[in-house]
Amino acid sequence: MSLLLAVDVGNTNVVLGIYDLSKGPDSPLVCSWRLATSRERTADEYGVSALALMRHQGIEAGQIKHVAISCVVPPLHPILMSLAKNYFGVDAFYIEPGVKTGVKVLIDNPAELGADRLVNAVAGIEKYGAPLIVVDFGTATTFDVINAKKEYLGGLICPGLKISADALFQRASRLPRVEIAEPERLVGRNTVQAMQSGIFYGYVGMVDGILDRLLDECPEAKIAATGGLGHVIAPHTKHIRQIAPDLTLDGLRILWFRNQGSGRK
Repeated sequence: MSLLLAVDVGNTNVVLGIYDLSKGPDSPLVCSWRLATSRERTADEYGVSALALMRHQGIEAGQIKHVAISCVVPPLHPILMSLAKNYFGVDAFYIEPGVKTGVKVLIDNPAELGADRLVNAVAGIEKYGAPLIVVDFGTATTFDVINAKKEYLGGLICPGLKISADALFQRASRLPRVEIAEPERLVGRNTVQAMQSGIFYGYVGMVDGILDRLLDECPEAKIAATGGLGHVIAPHTKHIRQIAPDLTLDGLRILWFRNQGSGRK
């Protein structure tokens, strides 16, 4: 069995996904795992964790023939490259400027675009078509806009839901840290309920407000959500109907196939 290990490195989580390459470019995700991102972890620590998770699913290191990586944490770049080489014996395919994507990036400095946002755009176009708005609920919440010509126009970056909640806890001495979840009622009857309702519906309102404005400029756009908190917020918004939690991993699989034969490592 020839497998692709897709690695999405974010500021909060490292997400690992396995694809069976024998099933072709549209191969579904076999399984995935989520680890906490730590800049202090070594390649060996990440490697041992990855091997343990794979063995739990009956997957051996020798079955991994290729590794594709998207990383927005620069210090982890060499660590993940070492992981691919030392534990799977391959040179990783790394998402960086020069990779063939099929998407024209129209922002002022394309090199500034986060790898995850580019990968999401590629996967979103493949899955939903264009024009498209991708909302990624991660450490930051990002809105990425692709026009009908499949050109990446740019987007918005907002503080993520957890960052917003943590800021409230840290800056208000009498307010406790609360769980991020859909509240039982809109009007809270105690401090915790009031905070949960304010954080949750305040964030839903922000997302809806931004999407209202984006749809004024691009009314035909489809909207898709991804990211760790996408399933929490998206169902309560006015506009988001598509939720794709594995969009970034799927984008890595698409780009790996798209770049085969190009001589890139």
